[in-house]
Amino acid sequence: MSAARNIKTGIMAGALAVSMVGVGFAAVPLYRIFCQVTGFGGTTMRVDEAQAALVQESAKTMVIRFDANHRGDLPWDFKPERPTDTVSIGARDMAIYIAKNYSDEKVTGTASFNVTPEIAGKYFNKIQCFCFTEQTLKPGQQVRMPVLYYVDPKIMTDPDTKDIEEITLSYTFYPVDQSDK
Repeated sequence: MSAARNIKTGIMAGALAVSMVGVGFAAVPLYRIFCQVTGFGGTTMRVDEAQAALVQESAKTMVIRFDANHRGDLPWDFKPERPTDTVSIGARDMAIYIAKNYSDEKVTGTASFNVTPEIAGKYFNKIQCFCFTEQTLKPGQQVRMPVLYYVDPKIMTDPDTKDIEEITLSYTFYPVDQSDK
């Protein structure tokens, strides 16, 4: 009876260990989805053209600041074309970021992004963005990368965000390890 009990306990412990490994692998994608749905941590919303077309433009404006960074081992220059823009809330606008590869090799990078103040993330909507895909630059190549976005007018009626006058959109580029591809 003791041996059967030990086997049952061992199987349950093994199943628990396998389950924990599975939860560990699922945590990052689930957290990313959670952030995209809620705007948690300054994560912006991603919308399509049809959703964006339904938004009404407001007479109220907001200053958008653009920030650009890259990890030190990425041989790129990366910066916004203009550091700030004043936009009508609800109106589509476009920001341009410029990236240049200073190496003598093709380099692929991917950008992570966030918005500050963090609470404004759920109202900052991206329609198109270079950050949705990896970017590959040839040696010496310079590219202009657009971000098509709008600030949802609901930001003006949320008690926690109605007084926000400025949002910063920040990107950080990281190299993509091409040896795995």
